[in-house]
Amino acid sequence: QSFLTKSSKFFIMQRGLQTVTAIGGSLVAAGVIKEFFIYDVDAGNRAVIFDKIKGLQMKVVGEGTHFKIPYIQVPIIMDIRSRPRSIHSVTGTKDLQMVNISLRVLSRPKEDKLPLIYKNLGTDFDDRVLPSIGNEVLKSVVAQYNAEELLSKRETVSHEIRQALVERAAVFNLILDDVAITHLTFGKEFAKAIENKQVAQQEAETQAYVVAKADQERKAAIIRAEGEAEAAELISKAMSTAGTGMIEVRRIDTAKEVAAVLSRGKNVVYLPNSDKGSNMLLSVGSGKD
Repeated sequence: QSFLTKSSKFFIMQRGLQTVTAIGGSLVAAGVIKEFFIYDVDAGNRAVIFDKIKGLQMKVVGEGTHFKIPYIQVPIIMDIRSRPRSIHSVTGTKDLQMVNISLRVLSRPKEDKLPLIYKNLGTDFDDRVLPSIGNEVLKSVVAQYNAEELLSKRETVSHEIRQALVERAAVFNLILDDVAITHLTFGKEFAKAIENKQVAQQEAETQAYVVAKADQERKAAIIRAEGEAEAAELISKAMSTAGTGMIEVRRIDTAKEVAAVLSRGKNVVYLPNSDKGSNMLLSVGSGKD
């Protein structure tokens, strides 16, 4: 009975060891297969296969898990999603003004042309292509406009840059989803010229206002003089017709107005009487402060 018990224990241990060995072997085999026989292509990526015997294959491998021949086939993973890039350039305008311009570009490769892109440019194709063609297009388009036109026709300039850049990028099998001008500044000389021009315009407007004001004042003086001449002519006609009675009425009205003003004074006021040589007391101050 003791011998049977030891035998059963040994048998159980042997079966357990075999199970562990089988599991370990399976894991090792799975790891070997994972490492050498299959590869994964994530979302937004594509793979290009380089065969060491046949060379670069023209087939593009999509997303998912795929098999490969170890040591013979090498998958190259390439990103096909749109990626932003800023392109800066300092160039001259048609009127020889220096301008600092920046573009924001969203680019991606043509999926069916990935083998050619990898063969000609490598995986860093956007770094190789976009800066050079971006500067070339910016210099050629900006040189067609004056500095002021770059500001007043910004939408037109942006459209021409986009069109030219899309055509140049298509030669390298790249797609541009968006092209936009993000920064546009001029040199100090142009900024100073703009400031001087604005000052000159303000001075010209001020001078025009002064001239217009003087002209209006001249016209007003002429009209006022004509009115006074007509009034004097009417008075002369009235005097020749009715005598000096109108002047006496005006003198009396004026005397009344002067007397009314003087009578409101706080101090003692005398009105001289030219006829009898005596003065008239109008008002006596109350003496209050």
